[in-house]
Amino acid sequence: MPRKRKTEVEDSEGKQKRGRKKGANGANGDHSAAAVPFEDNEDDEESEIVLEGSMVSGELLISGGTNWDLIGRNQVPKGVKNLGGRNLWSAHRVKQLCSVKVRTVVSGCTACHSIAITNEGKVYSWGRNTCAQLGHGDTIRKDVPTLIESLSSFNIVDAACGKNHTLCLTDKGHVYAFGDNKMAQLGLGHQSPFIPSPTRIQYRGPPIRRLACGAEFGMIVDVRGNLYSFGCPENGQLGHNTDGKYFVSSSKMTFSCEMKPRKVQVFIEKTHEGHILPVTDVEVVDVACGTNHSVICDRKKRVFTWGFGGYGRLGHSEPRDEWVPRMLKYFEGPNRGVKMITAGASFSMAVNELGVLYLWGQNKPTGEAAMYPKPVQDLSGWQVRSIGCCNRSIVVAADESMVSWGPSPTYGELGYGDNKPKSSTVPQEVKPLSEIYIHRVACGYGHALMIARVDTDEERERVERLPSYGGP
Repeated sequence: MPRKRKTEVEDSEGKQKRGRKKGANGANGDHSAAAVPFEDNEDDEESEIVLEGSMVSGELLISGGTNWDLIGRNQVPKGVKNLGGRNLWSAHRVKQLCSVKVRTVVSGCTACHSIAITNEGKVYSWGRNTCAQLGHGDTIRKDVPTLIESLSSFNIVDAACGKNHTLCLTDKGHVYAFGDNKMAQLGLGHQSPFIPSPTRIQYRGPPIRRLACGAEFGMIVDVRGNLYSFGCPENGQLGHNTDGKYFVSSSKMTFSCEMKPRKVQVFIEKTHEGHILPVTDVEVVDVACGTNHSVICDRKKRVFTWGFGGYGRLGHSEPRDEWVPRMLKYFEGPNRGVKMITAGASFSMAVNELGVLYLWGQNKPTGEAAMYPKPVQDLSGWQVRSIGCCNRSIVVAADESMVSWGPSPTYGELGYGDNKPKSSTVPQEVKPLSEIYIHRVACGYGHALMIARVDTDEERERVERLPSYGGP
């Protein structure tokens, strides 16, 4: 069990302004933002609302696997050259961005690519690129952060990464998508092998302020708190009361994908007696996606989950799929609301109003799954500010420490260091970062990204002692 450290108060709350000239709707370090009423306009797309990015920033650090084409696979696909890449068993600085202040880092539990957003809103991407998910107009793997030139004229405030696709959010509330589009997961109104360059999604409505990606689908939330989904409907993960399956022949089945963002209309709760009741006052403030399931938190701090129900990842004490968002009754009631949510491949996590961290589902290949939310006892009393979920590993920034755990095999995402344990079934403090304050964490399939605070000379000196990574 990690040793608890005293925390400092951190001002990471973003702001949203309104006015005739300009406005701002900010995300905190976990990319959440407060919703405000949206006034109807002749053209919602040209709304006066402007979004701000995270209010904290620092230096990018990385740990974990860097052989991007091999992570999660036994061998690289046919036709793909194995370019190599070592496992980084402890946090490394990234040579290409050592002198650049980064405010947001993004990856996903199914993703082997990453996004870093600078204080100026410039976007860098790197990692696997077999479906052009890096947005550079090609399918060439990038081992180091590379500027997405076609987005340079925009102020990017947030992003999301699916298995092979990426969404980027501008300060105007517009979403640009690129990468794999075989299941219409880019929301462009059509299906195609891939889209190599950032393209604006086919959506007209209030500005978007939150986004998330599952393996082959996407979710966006507008400033009114409306939720939209698009892409592959498998397991009901889009929330439209269908799994989208149909037979094209007597032996071949496929999915009827959502080509462009479609509003999720129905939210439900299930009573103890089994009665299903509609919930009509849902204003979504945050969204997270696993491989095939989705989680949202609304203005009343309630949690809804839906999609694939295997291994308890939905938290409803039963493994059945849910085709529409269903309220997670565990978090209903006074002082039981949730202030932070996230999702791994087959599990979900939340922090409640009292600061207790919960996990449900399964983040290990064997053993019993948690069919409903259970407290992470080893972190009782810790103030969690950021959570990153890999395919199975978990990385948490809390108090003055970074804590991680996950089953074998790992790629170094836990960050314990060379010649140290490579996995852990219980939360352990990441000792190599014991003197470095981590603002935010984000995780890919087998790697972790961190934003380290470098506000003082002493903090920068500590970060500069870390090893550097500049490619294989």
